[in-house]
Formats: sequence, structure tokens, C-alpha cells
Amino acid sequence: MNDIPGHDELPLADYDHIPSGTLPSRISGLDQGGVGQLLEYERAHGNRLPVVQILEHRLETLKGGAQPSGTSAPDTPEVSRTQTGSKASPETAGPPVNPPPHGVPTNPSQQPR
Repeated sequence: MNDIPGHDELPLADYDHIPSGTLPSRISGLDQGGVGQLLEYERAHGNRLPVVQILEHRLETLKGGAQPSGTSAPDTPEVSRTQTGSKASPETAGPPVNPPPHGVPTNPSQQPR
């Protein structure tokens, strides 16, 4: 039987898209079972050495008596699907830029004759 958890069963949403640099803080709220699930999934799929090492280290510290800290479902803004684009709008735009009345010095076609 296959004991490797599926993507939808992982304790961190969008685990595959979390940058490895933020992984230690993201897994700090997980218990041994959660970190173990991620480790099994990682070994079966990406098997990225830095990620495996981070997960193994965290699992060892938990086995050594460390307690989960922080939230077990941290925000992942870099993989959020709620962002729909730029926050720019007419309300956030700067003042209009008008060229000087005598033309634009960097554009020869607009120089006075």
C-alpha cells in the first residue's frame, strides 16, 4: 500500500510553491506527524536535498523534545491565489506629467522652430 500522502493531504497548503528559504518558519507550527508527511511527500516527488535536510532537521528537533511553535497553517502570500493583479488605480496614480510649453528638450521633434 502507498503511504505517501497526496498533495491535497499535506499539512501546508501549496507546499510545492513555498520557497525553501521560508520553509523553516512555515513548518515551525507542525508536529512530528505533519513534518513527517512533508518529508515523505518531498522524498517521493521533488527530493530536493536542501528541503529534505530542512525537514529532517526539524523532525529530529521535534523528536528531541522541541515543541511546535507558531501557527500550524501560516500565511503563504507568495502563493496566494486571491491576488488578482496590480493595486494601481486612478486613485493611486501620481499627478499628471505635462511637458513644458516650449517642448521637450530630449525630443528634437518637439523643439520650437
